[in-house]
Amino acid sequence: MHFRAAFLLLLAMALPWSEAPAQAWPSKPVRLVVPFAPGGTADTLGRLVALKLGETFKESFVVENRGGAGGVVGSELVAKAAPDGYTLVVSGVASHCIAPAMSKNFPFDPLRDFTHIALFGGPPGVLVVNPSLPVQDLKQFIAYAKAENGNLAYGSPGNGTQGHLIAEQLKQVAGIQMTHVPYKGASLAVADLIAGHLPVTSTTLTTAASQIKAGKARALAVSSLKRIPEFPDVPTFSELGYPELTAAIWFSLSGPAGMPPEIVNRLNAEVRRALQLPDVRERLRPEGIEPGDLDPQQFTAFVAAELKRWAPVVRASGAHAD
Repeated sequence: MHFRAAFLLLLAMALPWSEAPAQAWPSKPVRLVVPFAPGGTADTLGRLVALKLGETFKESFVVENRGGAGGVVGSELVAKAAPDGYTLVVSGVASHCIAPAMSKNFPFDPLRDFTHIALFGGPPGVLVVNPSLPVQDLKQFIAYAKAENGNLAYGSPGNGTQGHLIAEQLKQVAGIQMTHVPYKGASLAVADLIAGHLPVTSTTLTTAASQIKAGKARALAVSSLKRIPEFPDVPTFSELGYPELTAAIWFSLSGPAGMPPEIVNRLNAEVRRALQLPDVRERLRPEGIEPGDLDPQQFTAFVAAELKRWAPVVRASGAHAD
């Protein structure tokens, strides 16, 4: 009996260290850092997912907004946290793919320093013009921009945002010139557009949706893979001959590097399940957000691919960290 007890004790000690915390997890509240200000898409998605995870795991997922430097401040905080599953971050294309390409001395490695867990999804970009501009579709817009020969200005939510980069890609593939006017946020750019101070804006569909429906902004194309049911008359860039401009301003769930695989897999499964719930789908549908459905390995590969995709676009645009 003593020999058997000793054998079982040795066997338990030999198990991978990650199994014990995974079985007990979560036994206390989980901290979910949103590295952006309250009210944006990252905050909305983070709070939706946190609510559903709390219901599933019978433990609180506490959202903490830590904005700053385009998502870098809050993300760096999580990169340095213990990889025990109790500190997570709403990651995304801005903080983990675009920002690293804008700085030579970036504070973290977006792949090496994180465990990438699950893709939430995100809204597409949209190119909108003031209705007074004499163009009805993207073909006419490109012809108009060529005739303006660089005198046409466009606004974006800011230097290095995806709205900025999608417009810069359009310039490259369509052979047009436009002058970039960066704003400190998408709502400010859209406000100047509808006020007539700006002829063109490249921004998120989320920000421009109400103005498009009200007829105060004319949408020429969206960057989604398929047309958005809420805006059936707005074509995609891809169907108009520009598949390079298919992109979503996506957000996701990540944690520090080295998280136990068992916790990662449980979180991934529950996030994917939560995103398919009818009430969640109904909440995301008007913003054109298609929920992600990738396992952790697929999602990590997706992040790596997005890093490679956006780095040359950032370099070509001249965007850099302030």
